[in-house]
Amino acid sequence: MNIVLLEPLGIPDTLLQQRLEPLRAARHQVTVYPDRPASLEESIRRAKDAEILILTNSPFPARAVDACPCLRYLDVAFTGIDHVAVDACRTRNILISNASGYSDQAVAELTIGMMLSLLRHMPACDNAVRSGEGSKGLTGRELGGKTVGIIGFGRIGQRVARLCQAFDAHVIASDPVPSEAAQALGIPYLPLEELLSTADIVTLHAPSTPATASMIGAPQLALMRPDALFINCARGALVDQQALCDALNEGRIAGAAADVFPQEPPLPANAPLLHARNVVLTPHIAFATEESMLRRAQIVFENLNAYLAGTPIRLC
Repeated sequence: MNIVLLEPLGIPDTLLQQRLEPLRAARHQVTVYPDRPASLEESIRRAKDAEILILTNSPFPARAVDACPCLRYLDVAFTGIDHVAVDACRTRNILISNASGYSDQAVAELTIGMMLSLLRHMPACDNAVRSGEGSKGLTGRELGGKTVGIIGFGRIGQRVARLCQAFDAHVIASDPVPSEAAQALGIPYLPLEELLSTADIVTLHAPSTPATASMIGAPQLALMRPDALFINCARGALVDQQALCDALNEGRIAGAAADVFPQEPPLPANAPLLHARNVVLTPHIAFATEESMLRRAQIVFENLNAYLAGTPIRLC
């Protein structure tokens, strides 16, 4: 098989070579690219002869799929596959696996960090110290006792819930699919509108689908309380960016944090959230820890070896 690793997996090269050695010993042709493709054209150039393609989150639209006539299997080193032309793959009977679960803890921990950063005004505190100022006006709030509303109660949402409960926060959730985990954790499900109007902190962990596009816009933000906080570590497409910016700048919500945007950072200078008040931004880094990268590589090669054995797993 001609196997192409389109971009880095974020693990030390020694570990990567250990994973690749059995494949090469089995006479598979393996090509590894040490950097991200700078353009779609570069992705196509790298992938065009691949039978098996491993990629992380570089876009792989229908044009790329069509340019790879030998492609039989996509091993996506990411949880979401909205950057891949799934329909085009299915038309060609190209199988797709993902790496679901590798970053649950990483994303949940950054979500908690964002809550604490907003509640304790950490960016402003840092700026005050660096500017020779004191603590005036920087009295914070505690996560303990707050009501945290989780939109999307999959594995990441569930992990966020457990961490919030460890801080003695009250957790509520909204999800179209009932969850035994919510019942086990004693977490009530509420309609989205009720969650938005009830929660002190709203955190978004829903998948990106046509049904969830711009699910948080001006009408939804208008339901939130003026002292509430909003966090998005899911997908940028789920939120109307301008509506969120307007709610922040007009003081209709107290603060927001985002790790995801309609496009991958770096953001253009006119991106709305770059000019919003009381917002903490990170460059799509929630998934990326040393530990999660090791878990991801393990899952990716488990997927690959299962496919080569004729028993594919984690199919999407």
